[in-house]
Amino acid sequence: MRVVIAEDLFLLRDGLTRMLQAHGLQITSAVDNGADLLAAVASDQPDVAIVDVRLPPTFTDEGIRAALAARREVSGLPVLVLSQYVEQLYARELLASGTGGIGYLLKDRVFDSAQFVDAVRRVAAGGTVMDPEVIARLLARNTGDGSLTALSPRERAVAKHTASIFLKLDLQPSDDDNRRVLAVLAYLGG
Repeated sequence: MRVVIAEDLFLLRDGLTRMLQAHGLQITSAVDNGADLLAAVASDQPDVAIVDVRLPPTFTDEGIRAALAARREVSGLPVLVLSQYVEQLYARELLASGTGGIGYLLKDRVFDSAQFVDAVRRVAAGGTVMDPEVIARLLARNTGDGSLTALSPRERAVAKHTASIFLKLDLQPSDDDNRRVLAVLAYLGG
């Protein structure tokens, strides 16, 4: 099985490479950014891509955006997202495509190599592997006070773009929720 890895941390990238090779998988490329991931997918034609959500240069959502772009370029490309974070809006988009294997695992909840390699193989074979915490967060968002079912698809897209703007401007969520004001000030300041 041919695997492409996109992980910015050298030690983790190298560790994943060695572990997967020890289980008989062929690593065609191990890169540290989204642009190189797209190039590797185009040239290597892997059976599966393992992608970190946050990659350089801003360490926000470049990895998952690159994974979505890779799936648009290579229809049905199996992608296993491996992250420390649950990016709900992008996780939904990744899952919504309906084609090819997909997985979303949290790094701190992968406990042994056999479990991880099994997940990679299942995704490559067209299956789905989801960390229970990812599922819980996605479901919790759907059952919250504000029902997403009341929003039109266009309104949902606006919410995704708003979240992306906050990430790109490095405006982290806070209790006083003044990110919209800070975003406007950043826009006005040029």
